[in-house]
Amino acid sequence: MVNDGIRSREVRLISQTGEQLGVKSTHEALELAASVNLDLVLVSPTAKPPVARIMDYGKFRFELQKKQREARKKQKTISIKEIRLSPTIGEADFNTRLKNATKFLEKGDKVKVSVRFRGRAITHKDLGQKVLEQMAEAVKELATVEARPKMDGRSMFMMLAPKADKK
Repeated sequence: MVNDGIRSREVRLISQTGEQLGVKSTHEALELAASVNLDLVLVSPTAKPPVARIMDYGKFRFELQKKQREARKKQKTISIKEIRLSPTIGEADFNTRLKNATKFLEKGDKVKVSVRFRGRAITHKDLGQKVLEQMAEAVKELATVEARPKMDGRSMFMMLAPKADKK
């Protein structure tokens, strides 16, 4: 709330330099702010009485937006990449998928490794589990298993998350 938007009868006033001016009526606080060509901004509306500060509201908003932009720049987005295997995958194909998983993990992405069971292969869930555990073992230097292998319909999957670098 700014200037005329403040509805309380009295406020605890803080000057533009940060010194406490005490409890004043809202009208008196508005006059003090107007006398120095600044705004009266409510900084803590839930306090008893509410705390208001004399400041340049436009500059305050600009600084706030600048901080939010900086925070967004530093934010890291983690995407989930999926690698599909079959319970009877050959060694060369497995190594190709392993190379891709390694590349994704080094980039900092999470990897969802899934085994799709087709036809009667669903009766051999132990083969799919073995393939997933083989993948987890192969990337244990780069990743931690976030979710153990589990069944979901006709596929079994597990999540791998990159290990946090402790530098």
